[in-house]
Formats: sequence, C-alpha cells, structure tokens
Amino acid sequence: MISTYLKPLAEVDEAREDHLSFVAELENRGFCVTAGRQDPPNGGILLLDVDTEAEAQALIADDPYVQRGLAHYAVTGWHPTRGALAGYRRVRPD
Repeated sequence: MISTYLKPLAEVDEAREDHLSFVAELENRGFCVTAGRQDPPNGGILLLDVDTEAEAQALIADDPYVQRGLAHYAVTGWHPTRGALAGYRRVRPD
C-alpha cells in the first residue's frame, strides 16, 4: 500500500499517533510486514501480507488517516524474489 497525503503534513501529524497504533495492531495480527514514511514526507508505504487487493483495501479502511480524509492508499501487488524478503513466509499469531 502506497499512501499519498491529502492534507498538509502538520494536519497529518496530528493523527500520527493513532495511525501508528493502527499499524502496530496490523503487525500484532501478522498483516504488516514493514511500514514507514516516504522521504520527503508526502505519504508512506505499508507492506501488507494479504492474499487479495480486497483484503488489503478492507484492512486499510480502518486506518485513521483514511477515516479522517488525510491520506489515500494505492494498492500495488508484489512478490519478493530477491534480497532480504526473498523466501518470506507468512507469520500469523495463533
């Protein structure tokens, strides 16, 4: 998921703590592999471990940035074949 901020950074940052809590919950549930803000800070990237675009869209709909109209996410599918994530195996807590 690649986000683009729709509001000024100062306004986005007012919701950042809630957004980071949301991302932490995705991590705890085994959906978020990694995440971070783009540089320059005009959006962010969340690498989600999901099976479908619909599943990704359903998860991201609960992001405070989305719910408050602060960011829009574009879905980009990807299969790691080289580097640190090559051979990545899904991990879901029991």
